[in-house]
Amino acid sequence: MTQNLKPGLYIIATPIGNLGDISWRAARILEQVDVIAAEDTRVTAKLLRHLGLKKPMLAYHDHNAELVRPALLTRIAQGAVALVSDAGTPLISDPGYKLVRDTRAAGHQVITIPGPCAAVAALSVAGLPTDRFLFAGFLPNRAGARATAIAELAAVEATLVFYESAPRLVAMLDALRAELGDREAVVARELTKIHEEVVPGRLSDLIAHFTTRPPKGEIVVIVAPDDETPVLSDSEIDTALREALHSLSPAQAAAQVARNTGVNRKSLYARALALKA
Repeated sequence: MTQNLKPGLYIIATPIGNLGDISWRAARILEQVDVIAAEDTRVTAKLLRHLGLKKPMLAYHDHNAELVRPALLTRIAQGAVALVSDAGTPLISDPGYKLVRDTRAAGHQVITIPGPCAAVAALSVAGLPTDRFLFAGFLPNRAGARATAIAELAAVEATLVFYESAPRLVAMLDALRAELGDREAVVARELTKIHEEVVPGRLSDLIAHFTTRPPKGEIVVIVAPDDETPVLSDSEIDTALREALHSLSPAQAAAQVARNTGVNRKSLYARALALKA
């Protein structure tokens, strides 16, 4: 016997590949809601068939959201409405945040039913630092805009997480290497599916791998923070300091060279004072 749900918007995470990853709670909520707002009703219909459910559905995606949202808010005021994406957690590189915002503004409850997320799943198997990470979603398709977006992330001291499509992967990896350097990275493909693949390596290694083995499926790219400190000889450090000292004080020169090389600023300051003398 099912218990009637209170009116509101229920944000339900669905499997990213393996239908067995649907949680017991998510299945029960899907059974009890009055209607399901789905990114693609055909995709959600497959999940419902797997669960043995038949529920009213309506399409809610980027192309119709402005038109559909007012009527959807009316339904949320009267009953339980589920929001699902094609795969994973709704609103993570998927439409929906305006619906959540407007639902709450109208005084209705918003409930999360957490579960699968491709970004978090990829992080868990990447073997790269996870204490700080930044999810950047899909990069722009145009080369110039993509390079600009990556350059803005270059100074972020955290693991970077991206989504990407198979046809664009090699070009995207090449752009990452050009803007970030040859960092450690991981490409996670088709997670939880039959052809799941997790490939680690430097960005140059991954470019070579996927150039000869064109990928298929859904892809997460994870790039490690820049932890490489340039190895400079004493003479190279002194040359850099002398050039900086032409126009800067010893403290300023030490700070500038420290930023450019990663060498300890205090040791650089002592060397700058000696050179100045």
